[in-house]
Amino acid sequence: MMTTPKELTAMQHFSCDICGKNIPGQVTRFAVKIETFAAADPAELTAEDTDADHVEEMARLLTEQEETAGEDDPALLPVCKKMRFDLCRACYRKFLADPLGRESVAKFDFSEN
Repeated sequence: MMTTPKELTAMQHFSCDICGKNIPGQVTRFAVKIETFAAADPAELTAEDTDADHVEEMARLLTEQEETAGEDDPALLPVCKKMRFDLCRACYRKFLADPLGRESVAKFDFSEN
């Protein structure tokens, strides 16, 4: 007996990645995809760049990376990261209103000691 795509969808259960509320199959859920990557402007190629020994430079960079492995170095962060979140209607509305969470950070009221 073959399973149809509709039957597969009926077996899946979704919950909101923010509030944790169960999202029943008949209720619309909202998918948020976030892609982060290092943004860099293209460098201008110079005569010095074409004269450089690139094999030697790569060996130096690899040695340097091995020596600093495990250190909290921003250069070792992933170049690209893709994330996907399922949200309920209420959390989706909140996300659209403040996608970077600036409002929630501003609400913290620290006492002066």
